[in-house]
Amino acid sequence: MDLPRPVRLSFGDLFGLGMLGLSTRKMRAVLSALGIALGVATMVVVTGIPASSQKALLDELTALGTNMLRAQPSAREENPVLLPEASVGMAERIGPVTAAAAVANTHTRVRRSDLLDPAYSSDITVLASSLGLLETVNGHVQSGRFLTEATEDFPVVVLGYVAAGRLGIDRIADEGTKPAVYVGDRWFTVAGVLGPMPLAPDIERSVLVGWQVARKELRFDGHPTVVYVKAHEESIEEVRRVLPATLYSEIPGLVQVSRPSDALAAKRATQNSYAALFLGLAAVALLVGGVGVANTMVISVLERRREIGLRRALGATRGQIRGQFLTEAVLLSSLGGLAGTALGMLGTVGYAALQRWPTVIPMTAVTGGVLAAVAVGVLADLYPSIRAARLTPTQALSTQ
Repeated sequence: MDLPRPVRLSFGDLFGLGMLGLSTRKMRAVLSALGIALGVATMVVVTGIPASSQKALLDELTALGTNMLRAQPSAREENPVLLPEASVGMAERIGPVTAAAAVANTHTRVRRSDLLDPAYSSDITVLASSLGLLETVNGHVQSGRFLTEATEDFPVVVLGYVAAGRLGIDRIADEGTKPAVYVGDRWFTVAGVLGPMPLAPDIERSVLVGWQVARKELRFDGHPTVVYVKAHEESIEEVRRVLPATLYSEIPGLVQVSRPSDALAAKRATQNSYAALFLGLAAVALLVGGVGVANTMVISVLERRREIGLRRALGATRGQIRGQFLTEAVLLSSLGGLAGTALGMLGTVGYAALQRWPTVIPMTAVTGGVLAAVAVGVLADLYPSIRAARLTPTQALSTQ
């Protein structure tokens, strides 16, 4: 007489059994999921908070000019080098370059009043400036506004931070009459005052005028004195190598280009250090969470050996026993992993906001938290469920 073949449980049946096992022990399930959630939350927090701190630090280092270069002709008394009038456009055509701008010394004097002696020197340089200067050198306007396409053809100036103090003009009102300074032999209206610019101290001590008005009113020849270039950080050294030949192909050696800021080396060292820190913290947090998951699942399976024996006595196969408890482990770990990920994200966002950092939550921590919880839960439950499934009904039912 042939024995009936055991019934194969469908996915829906396994899911129902798994949910039944959790719902009949709600408090234990909640506490178990909480333990898993805390482990995953720890992993998300210990990776998210350092990542946010790193982003804040890297932003500060970037503000120090890690991606900026400064090109200018070598000082020569005889036959001085003249950079091409189209230097900005030539520099912008270099692939990794994201912004370029130029300034030029107009060799013009600036005075607060036309009654002062024309020979009076205030040590303030009058520079012709291209419109993209502030974006390129990470500058900002402290009050008023910078030069625009609408004003670069007119007698309008913008004062550097130091120059504004020397001229006694520290703020430009949004409305009302604007102050004026005497540049060359005519009055120029002051449109704005720049904030401090530690990356370009020469601009701090200067008065900036539009490129076209400098040609018309100040007898400017159109050749830049300094070209500023901003490029992708990973390519800054390559840009530095090709920039002299781009700006002055005849004798590239006569163009001096500043080396990348020391802050770039510090930034790269910081990135490498933080990458190693992330890996270490994530590994420790995952290990702690894994131990908690393993302990929870092992105890859960061992305490239910009588239930396993009863189900075996009623005809359940070893595969069905294994499937039931593995399903419970997956469900419990998934719930704990999702809750822990959400908790860790909230903790990271809150702490970053408190410290006024940009919030950064690595996606590897978000996705890895849930996947790691499930994987660890399954691995922790695999051996106890297999061992319990091998028990005979008599052995399981006799367990105290």
